[in-house]
Amino acid sequence: MLYGILASRSCLLTDISDKLLEPCKKINTVDRLSAHLTKGTPKEALNAYLALLRKWCPAHPVILIDDSDVVKPDGCKFEDLGWVRDGSKSTSSKEKDFTSINDVAFSAMERAAALFGKAAFIMDEGYDDNKMFLKLDSMGQDYVIRLTSRRKLLCHNKWVSATELRNRRKGKVKLPLFYKGKMHEAYLSHVKVQITASRKDIYLVLVYGITEHPMMLATNREIRSKDDVIRAAMLYFSRWKIEEYFRCKKQVFQFENFRVRKLKAINALNFYITLCMAFLAHMSVKSETNVLKTEIIRTAKSIREKVAFCYYRLAKGISGILSHAKEGIRLWFRTKRPAYRQLRLKLVV
Repeated sequence: MLYGILASRSCLLTDISDKLLEPCKKINTVDRLSAHLTKGTPKEALNAYLALLRKWCPAHPVILIDDSDVVKPDGCKFEDLGWVRDGSKSTSSKEKDFTSINDVAFSAMERAAALFGKAAFIMDEGYDDNKMFLKLDSMGQDYVIRLTSRRKLLCHNKWVSATELRNRRKGKVKLPLFYKGKMHEAYLSHVKVQITASRKDIYLVLVYGITEHPMMLATNREIRSKDDVIRAAMLYFSRWKIEEYFRCKKQVFQFENFRVRKLKAINALNFYITLCMAFLAHMSVKSETNVLKTEIIRTAKSIREKVAFCYYRLAKGISGILSHAKEGIRLWFRTKRPAYRQLRLKLVV
């Protein structure tokens, strides 16, 4: 499955079967892959993936939390379809065991905390919720969360709107910043406040000069110098990588073009694409002198020599290299096939 996805740069089972080059009818390969997906995400593969992540990631990693959607405007027969009113604000789901977006996020956070221990969770303003702050405090995790304009904070024993605190202050710490493909000069400021949820001391970090209205970031990380302020702001701006991740997943592997209908199969297909994205991430952090990475980038024949996000050229280069395979994956890995479905005679004496 992974070989076919990387070679075809597609999640369509017909495209994957074309790259496998199996000596049988195409429909038989598609049926086999489809039957495999309906079994759901393999637990052994999931555990192996998480163990590999733990090995790759440093101590106290940065974990970016965000949700996305897969839009199928003309899909009417998919299992557990839900309406997406606005992908940045609210979603609904018809899944049987679905409770709320918060419960899904809490489950992901608990799994991450169990895997990595201490970490820094970075979230956008959609997660500015008292329940989220209480959950992170109960887990003993660091966080940087962007606040909405409705948020009220306790400053000098008075409840004040976050926007009022933002308007009172000016940025004093200068920070050259590359954000959304452009260079900016940001100016930072911070003030110690308390949040309505836990009444614990946190810091409000204000970022001026990037957006129309200054950004308001809440963090429980200790701030004692301007370097700490810059570090907190940079942690939040690293969140843009998850937006690039979602976009790459949909564009490179055509994730919104899948044709499987069952939710269990969709989740399994998403897992396999996630494994492919993990391989691209692993290749991206290798040294520029790495022989394999150099050959992949050379095969991609990119116009620009350097880019901030190299997943696209890595995926193209890997696909170009695998296009030279004449036997598919059979030369490296023997595929497991189901038992032949044929009539059997049992002789009784």
